[in-house]
Amino acid sequence: MRPGKMAPAGGCGSVRGLWVPLAVLALARAALALTEQYPALSLLKQRQGPAGGCASAGEWAEQYSAESDSSFLHFHESDCDIGGSSSCESVLSLNTEKILSQAKLLAEQKRFPFATDNDNTNEELAIAYVLIGNSLYDEAIRHFSTMLQEEPELVSAIYGRGIAYGKKGLHDMKNAELALFELSRVISLEPDHPEVFEQRAEILSPLGRISEALSDLTKAIQLQPSARLYRHRGTLYFISEDYATAHEDFQRSLELNKNQPIAMLYKGLTFFHRGLLKEAIESFKEALKQKADFIDAYKSLGQAYRELGNFDAATESFQKALLLNQNHVQTLQLKGMMLYHHGSLDEALKNFKRCLQLEPYNEVCQYMKGLSHVAMGQFYEGIKAQTKVMLNDPLPGQKATPEYLKVKYLREYSRYLHAHLDTPLTEYNVDIDLPGNFKDHWAKNLPFLIENYEEQPGLQPHIKDVLFQNFESYKPDVQELICVADHLGSMMQYETPGFLPNKRIHRAMGLATLEVMQAVQRTWANSKVRMNGKTRLMQWRDMFDIAVKWRRIADPDQPVLWLDQMPARSLSRGFNNHINLIRGQVINMRYLEYFEKILHFIKDRILVYHGANNPKGLLEVREALEKVHKVEDLLPIMKFNSKTRDGFTVNTKVPSLKDQGKEYDGFTITITGDKVGNILFSVETQTTEERTQLYHAEIDALYKDLTAKGKILSAELGEVDAVCNLILSLVYYFYNLMPLSRGSSVIAYSVIMGALMASGKEVSGKIPKGKLVDFEAMTAPGSEAFSKIARSWMNLKSISPSYKSLPSVSESFPTLRTMIEVLNTDSSHCLKKTIVVV
Repeated sequence: MRPGKMAPAGGCGSVRGLWVPLAVLALARAALALTEQYPALSLLKQRQGPAGGCASAGEWAEQYSAESDSSFLHFHESDCDIGGSSSCESVLSLNTEKILSQAKLLAEQKRFPFATDNDNTNEELAIAYVLIGNSLYDEAIRHFSTMLQEEPELVSAIYGRGIAYGKKGLHDMKNAELALFELSRVISLEPDHPEVFEQRAEILSPLGRISEALSDLTKAIQLQPSARLYRHRGTLYFISEDYATAHEDFQRSLELNKNQPIAMLYKGLTFFHRGLLKEAIESFKEALKQKADFIDAYKSLGQAYRELGNFDAATESFQKALLLNQNHVQTLQLKGMMLYHHGSLDEALKNFKRCLQLEPYNEVCQYMKGLSHVAMGQFYEGIKAQTKVMLNDPLPGQKATPEYLKVKYLREYSRYLHAHLDTPLTEYNVDIDLPGNFKDHWAKNLPFLIENYEEQPGLQPHIKDVLFQNFESYKPDVQELICVADHLGSMMQYETPGFLPNKRIHRAMGLATLEVMQAVQRTWANSKVRMNGKTRLMQWRDMFDIAVKWRRIADPDQPVLWLDQMPARSLSRGFNNHINLIRGQVINMRYLEYFEKILHFIKDRILVYHGANNPKGLLEVREALEKVHKVEDLLPIMKFNSKTRDGFTVNTKVPSLKDQGKEYDGFTITITGDKVGNILFSVETQTTEERTQLYHAEIDALYKDLTAKGKILSAELGEVDAVCNLILSLVYYFYNLMPLSRGSSVIAYSVIMGALMASGKEVSGKIPKGKLVDFEAMTAPGSEAFSKIARSWMNLKSISPSYKSLPSVSESFPTLRTMIEVLNTDSSHCLKKTIVVV
């Protein structure tokens, strides 16, 4: 049921005819159990769907009868089930005499709002409320209006007429305005009744007038606090993304009535959206203790585990939700997306297909179905699904969905990939072939509005889709290659919230590592490479391009593009890689480990700034900074100087190895906001042409030195340490440059591992929990510091001789088709094999 509307209680459909007392009972419960009309918001934050149809009224009675202390709320004694059991008489069979007798009974009990001392008046009012309950809103309005002609200030009639206008439908603004007018009249006549303020809040909130609705609920709470009122107000704060205040309201509600699974779910969601995943999980589990068959709680629990990176626990929770309802669309959608990002594309596709059987116009499932097909090389089915998303144009005034905005880029890229399925990878270059404006718009996630764009040719019938390749069909040495790649790729997994293990990415980047190793070894042996249709000595970008091509094909949804290959106009303005660390009350858990480090840096820079610009106030600033323990504590300090009152930026510097004493721009830290909950704490790297050239010169010099030392490695084993440091230094500048639109972190780490293996050293240690290699580089004071940190966990050891017997990666998988085939093939048997790496 959508906010502000109420379904007839005698079944899911509207029934024309007279009503039974049960309808009034349902109306009474529903009129003030308002929060139940707000569905638990989807963790995808896409739409607020129906809360469960007519069955939810029964849940309201069960869940909230204990807190219903108003006489109007005690309308729930009945032996008739709202779902319409056989004991209920047919609505159509009721006659006027019978409905009048029921209204008389209702009037005698005075179980409706603002009952009077006059029995005849109460009977008339009861009849009108029965008409409302039967969805006969116009008849109810006429009945109330007749009564109001005789008695203009009959509060119950004004109130009932206001309810009737609201139930007619808030899509018609006239109904909404009349409903608000009537409820406001009631408040002017009877200002001490919390239920009227709550009812008016229910009309205001679906109209988007949230602040007014919150004000009404606050007034109702002041008059008579209840668990229901706190829960309702908390829901509105939640919708407003004020998660901290919403949490306080849900907590108060639960203190007044602890047995509220929906309030407990929302409490968990306030934790979830602030990045407090472990606390969210505890709340979702508590909700499930209160209501064992709570599908939304299982779904939310699954999503929280997914964000933590716990695939098995997330799978179990989603599965429990689907055992309760195999047709639960949101769970199918979320589970499918998790499976896609875990690299289990076949399983993901089953969920998206089932989702579309139940909800054919679900854009997320349609887009993900198309993406899954394309990632597996099934381009005909993929593009067919993509086209369906493209045809779903937004209505006038409606905001386009993210899927609608992305789908044309995916379709064009899919066509390009299909056309090059069997072209040797050495003979073409995505960055050169794709039009500049297309790449620029795609990387920036802009609407597809590109002037004079010429579409990619449609699918060519003579180019067949990729067929499934059995692992056993590969030669034994290639099987060994695949299993080693799986192992190497797993070494790159981040163990921090927000990073779900992806076995497809693991395999792709493991193969990239081996191909980098082999290419670097050939280069150090004076062998040339074939790249972009030319045979030449390998440059540093070629080394990274090997990893780029594997990362691209592992997930075609993400544009992995070199920023310096973007149109000159775009590069001259600067291309920003932007990361929000805190936005409002939402904390990015991926980077939590680095907050303290960045905070120390900011504090140092503030002291330097005030020392230069406000020396008199330096002592006061220094004392204030000693009390700063979290980012939010910086807000008062911003007010010490008029120039930083609304916010400030701090730039990191990257020292040069090539030119001692010279520094390059690193990344920019920005803090804005005037109060907690209204803060933006972000970092961004601005890739301009000038900055790119400076970094390229640094990387060129390091690569030249690396190649020279690599060529004499076999003769002078003492050079190994120097080579390791050169590799890590080179990648340090790559990380700080951030030259790719996506995927820089894992691409650079696979180059580190591959180049180290070429030098005779193998990474045997995993990246520590909570650590991110790119942020280690970006927050290190220099390349030597980064090398020292990285080597502390890499646990480098001499490479196993068995690597030499592995076949060439580039020769084993020379085309896109062969790359997709090997990423598709099952890897479960690798667990049973003895991997050569020891």
